[in-house]
Amino acid sequence: MANKIFVGSLAYTATDDDLAQFFAEAGTVVSAKVIIDRESNRSKGFGFVEMSTDEEAKVAIDTLNGKDLVGRPVALSEARPQAPREPRSFGGGGGGGGNRY
Repeated sequence: MANKIFVGSLAYTATDDDLAQFFAEAGTVVSAKVIIDRESNRSKGFGFVEMSTDEEAKVAIDTLNGKDLVGRPVALSEARPQAPREPRSFGGGGGGGGNRY
C-alpha cells in the first residue's frame, strides 16, 4: 500500500486545511490538496492526502472512510499513479483565405 490517499465525494467548499485537519487524527499528514478546476477556480470534488507512512494511510482509510468532512461523507481509497497523458492535438490547419481571382 502507498501512503497517498484519494479523497472522493468532497464538498465543493472543502479546503486543503480541512483535509489536513480531518486526516490528522489518523497520523502525520505530509500534504493535503483539494484539486481545483483551472477555468472555474472551483473544487473538482476530490483531492489527495499524503500520510507519513503506509501504515498511517491504511489506518486513515479504514477509520475515516464514509465519515463526514464539511457536511459530506468522503470516499477514500489508495491513490493510483496518474495515467500518462497523450499529447494534445489541436487539429490540422485549414487553408488561409486568400483570394484567387
